[in-house]
Amino acid sequence: MQKATAKAEHKANYKAIRQQEALKKKNRMRWIMGLTAVVFVGLIALAVMFRPSNIVAFDYEALPLSGQADAPVKIVEFGDYKCPVCQTFSQTIVPQIEKDFVDSGDVGLYFANFQFIGPDSFTAAYAAQSVYHQNPDEFWKYYDAIYKNQGPEAEQWATADFLVKLAQDNKIDVNYDTLRSDIENATYADEVEDHNGLARSSKVTGTPSIFINGEKFDNVMDYGAIKSAIEKALSEAKAAKDAA
Repeated sequence: MQKATAKAEHKANYKAIRQQEALKKKNRMRWIMGLTAVVFVGLIALAVMFRPSNIVAFDYEALPLSGQADAPVKIVEFGDYKCPVCQTFSQTIVPQIEKDFVDSGDVGLYFANFQFIGPDSFTAAYAAQSVYHQNPDEFWKYYDAIYKNQGPEAEQWATADFLVKLAQDNKIDVNYDTLRSDIENATYADEVEDHNGLARSSKVTGTPSIFINGEKFDNVMDYGAIKSAIEKALSEAKAAKDAA
C-alpha cells in the first residue's frame, strides 16, 4: 500500500514538474515572439526614419489637393495639359487612385506643373492655376475638363478663348473675366515656373511623373504597381505611428 502511494505521489510530482516546464517554455515562446514583434516594428520605423536622401520635400499646402491634407500617403503628379499620356493617366489611373485610396482618406493626391510640349502648355497651366487660386474646390473639375477636351499635341489649341469657354461650358465656379486676365497676363507664371524648377531638380524628365511620399515612382501607367506601392507606404506610415 505504501509503495502504491509513493508511486502515485512520484507520478503526480513528475506530472507537476512537466506542467511547470511546459508553462515556462510557453512563457519563453511568448516572450520571444513579443520581442521579435517589437524588433520588427522598430526596424520598419528605422527604415522609414532613415529614408534615402533623394526624397523630395514638397510644399504640399501650395499645391492643388484631391482628398485630405492629413492623409498618411501623399502623391504628387507632375503633368502637362497637352501631354496625351497625361490625358490617359487622368482618365484611367487617377479615378482608380481616388476610388481605392483618396475617398477613404488614405491618400492625398496633388498636382504640379511640368510644361515641355509647347507654348500653350504654359497657357493651359496659367488657366488651371487661376481656377485653383479662385476656387480650389473647382480645380480637379477643370483639370478633368482640360484633359477630356485636349486637342492634338502638335497644334496650339490651348488659347485664352478656348480655356475660358471651357470653364464656362463646364460651369466652373470662378470669375471668367479674372480667368481671362490671369491667362493673358500670365499672373501665375512665377508659380508655374517654380513647379517646373522643382520638376527639373527632382529629375523629372517627362510627364506624367508621380512621387509617393516624396519618392519618385516610375511605373506610372501600371495601376497594379502603383496600388502595391501605396499599400507599402501605408504600412510604413502605420508602423512609424505605432512606434512613436
